[in-house]
Amino acid sequence: MKKLCVVAILVGIAVAAAVATPQSSYTPPNGFVPDAATAMRIAEAVWIPIYGETHIAAQKPFKATLKGDVWTVTGKDLPPQTLGGVAEADISRRDGRILRVIHGQ
Repeated sequence: MKKLCVVAILVGIAVAAAVATPQSSYTPPNGFVPDAATAMRIAEAVWIPIYGETHIAAQKPFKATLKGDVWTVTGKDLPPQTLGGVAEADISRRDGRILRVIHGQ
């Protein structure tokens, strides 16, 4: 009985260690969002459910700039003195997380 308890405890520890150990994952050298085209596709996919396909299509062409490890994607620039704003999203180059989504006023 004592041996059975020891075995059960060891099995439990092994299972707990296996569950707690994070699995390694491949990360591309330039991150999951390596270029402006990828960042713009991700931003568009995030914006459409929020603002609507027609509204987002009217903001093309999008512009993407990289600062450090963050892509900032915006809709096309509006003419001066125009009321309203454009969609904007910040996306992590490293892992593709959506860091911020706003729409100018």
